[in-house]
Order: sequence, then C-alpha cells, then structure tokens
Amino acid sequence: MPALVAADTVEPAMSVHVITEEALPETVAALGERAAGWVSANGFKAAAGSHLMVPDGSGAPAAVLFGLGKAGDKARSPFLVGKLATALPPGLYRLATFEGDLPLAVLAFALGSYRFDRYVKPKEGAPRLVVPSTVDARALDRAARAVYLVRDLVNTPANDLGTEDLAAAVRAVADRHGARVNEIVGDDLLAHGFPLVHAVGSGSASAPRIVDAVWGDERDPKVTLVGKGVVFDSGGLNIKSDGGMLLMKKDMGGAANVLGLAQMIMEAGLRVRLRVITPIVENAISGRSFRPGDVYRSRKGLTVEIGNTDAEGRLILADALALADEEAPDLLVDLATLTGAARVALGPDLPPVYTRDDAFAADLAAASLRVNDPLWRMPLWPAYDQLLSSKVADMNNVTAGGFAGSITAALFLGRFVEQAKTWLHGDIFAWTPSAKPGQPDGGEAQVIRALFDILEKRYG
Repeated sequence: MPALVAADTVEPAMSVHVITEEALPETVAALGERAAGWVSANGFKAAAGSHLMVPDGSGAPAAVLFGLGKAGDKARSPFLVGKLATALPPGLYRLATFEGDLPLAVLAFALGSYRFDRYVKPKEGAPRLVVPSTVDARALDRAARAVYLVRDLVNTPANDLGTEDLAAAVRAVADRHGARVNEIVGDDLLAHGFPLVHAVGSGSASAPRIVDAVWGDERDPKVTLVGKGVVFDSGGLNIKSDGGMLLMKKDMGGAANVLGLAQMIMEAGLRVRLRVITPIVENAISGRSFRPGDVYRSRKGLTVEIGNTDAEGRLILADALALADEEAPDLLVDLATLTGAARVALGPDLPPVYTRDDAFAADLAAASLRVNDPLWRMPLWPAYDQLLSSKVADMNNVTAGGFAGSITAALFLGRFVEQAKTWLHGDIFAWTPSAKPGQPDGGEAQVIRALFDILEKRYG
C-alpha cells in the first residue's frame, strides 16, 4: 500500500504520540519544556480526534500529538487514528506512543488514505506511516487491498462498469489465483437454467450473465460466495425517482464485496474449496423489460410473481443461490445491497445479517467486534413468510404491506437454500454517506473482514 512503509525503512520519520487526555502531561513532559509551552499556548487537551504538530527549536515540526479523548471511552472508534491520513501534511510518520489496538489503528490509516481519483488529477504528496514491526504487515496489506478493490468497483459509474466490465473484474481476480471460470451470457442463461437472471437483465443492451469461479482443492470444505451484481438499477418499469437513482451505480456492491473477500481467501491460501457465483445484470427499461404481474419459473422450480420490478436483486440471487445450494456447501454466503428497509432500521453503517446457524452468528458477531467491521443479526421470522404469498404463483417477490422489508427479502432468499450446512445473508449498504476516520465517503466494504476473520481461524 502506498500509504504504508516497511518497518525496516531507514528513511527518517516523525514521531506520532497517540495519547489519552490523562496521558498528555507525561508525554508533554518527556518532549521538553519548549514543547510543553507550545502545547499550553495552543490549548491542546488531547480531545478525541484532535492533533497538534509540535515544533523543535528551529520551528520545524518535531513530533505530532494525537488525542484519543478520555481513557476508557467506550464510544471511541478503533479507527479513530485513521483521521491522521487526512489531517497530516505529506511526510513519513512513525507511531512512537500508542494505546489501543495497534493493527486496527494502522489499518485505519491505510483505509483512510484511499482516494478514488480515476477521473481527476491525483493530489501530489500524502502522509505515509511506518508499519510497526509487531504488526503483521502482510495481513494488513491483504485486508487494505481488498477494501480498496471493493471501493474502486463500487465508486466506478455504470458507463465504465457495465455487465461485461464487472464480469471482467471477477475474471481478473480469478485468473491471478488460478481459479477456473465459467461465464454464461445472454440467452444462454435460459438454456442453462437461470430464467430469473435472464428476465431481470433482458431490458438492457448490456447482456446479463452469470460468472462462476472455482478455486482450491475439491477435498477441502466448500465455501461458496454469491454477490448481487446489478451494475445499475433504474427500478425497471417500476421506475425509481431521480433521487432514488443517484446512488444506483453501487447496486453491484454485493458482488464487489464478495470479490474482495474471495481475493483475501485466495491470497491467504486458506484450506477451502472456494466458489464465487456472481449474477450480473443491469435493470434497465426497454420493450424487453420484465413487467409487474409477470410470472417466472426459477432455477429451483419455484414460480415467482413479479409484484415490483424494483425488487430485482432477490430475483437474480434466487437463481444463483439455487445453483450454489445444489452441491450442499459447508458455508454459503450471499451479500447484496438489497433493501432500503435495512437502512431505515439500522442505518448505513450497521448492515443486518441473517442466518439459521446460531453458533455461526455468535462467532460472526464476535469477529465483527475484533476487526471493527460492524454488523447486526436480524431474525428470519417465520411468521412473516406468508407475507410473500401469491394467488397465481408459489410466491411474490414483494409483500403487499411493505412491513419488515429486509426480513421478508431474506425469507424470500431462504426459500432457495435448503442443503447448505450454514447460510448467511448480508443486506449491506456498501456506501459511506459522509467521511469518517478510516472511511472516506463513497463505496465501502462491509462484513467481509469479519467473515475473513472467521474463515482464517477455521481454515488458515
């Protein structure tokens, strides 16, 4: 990562002291009388997220003080140190004093250094941080590059990331690691049993497709990842408002996140047979678009009445999950930017996850806290399953009343998963609306670092 420098570098680096309010007097005293006067004159109190450049005798910066606020503040983000990536002037820095989770702090700096500059002239110069020798630099680099990959894909507009382009991105990651790839495009989807993927993508000039990549030893535990790849969602004939379409380039955020997780798994060489299934479409409007009231038979054989063409993500996932489920994987994960209801319930930063496996849910919750990758388990409430009923088909793709939208979407998907030993559905947002430490505004990776933490502990 360009923001990070190896621990053995001989390049001089400025010391950064990351301290609580309580530790400030001792740290300032160690820096000397002149520094103490400077800190006092500037009124620096080590408030959370504040920083102060402390000059030496010549007036040049000699050290940086960065505040954590009060000791034991449970509301403090483990990524707070990531603020330094945007607050400091260009130069090389080294953490001289630190309290807290050091690997997370360095990762936050790396993630906070991300810039999406594909369409603008990159800024010259940026702060860089020396990776402490006690931090696993390879693991840090692996995680940061996966997040960068996700963000780059989600931030890219649909005119440069159509269905063919997203498929090429999946293939590029697969090819780098020797994965076998099969791609089914356009009308061939019907011949191979993916009628819902074909229906959703049929209105676009950019052909729908399924990309199916397999990596690893067939004798190892089977881990299958499915990601929603809607490169742009107009809503179809149930067209969205203009405001509702503004962020719809990010509707392939599930596919991007799955690809980032897959890259981490393959780079780490985990002992799994990995399969990545990516249904890719554009939900566009034309004379070929699927319609409200249409009925389609899914890959699984269940018939689906289309109550709303803007609930298209669950349709393409249904065919992909049915394919994944046919070989009864040990773990089946799907990630999708699926419902606005999830954001109403939990906001943009806390994606809901659904699973029938209580033990896996507990492990994932613990992992999310360890690696600062927030998520929240929601119930697959069986009483709501009847809300998906249809008078003319096995089910409708939406409910009549609109209640419990994220839960009913998960229940819809659950009808297509029967044989997998453990299934997890993540209703992610894949977007940071306003910048935070370690998280620039724009595309975002969600749930994948927590999932990787579990997989690495099981299969590393």
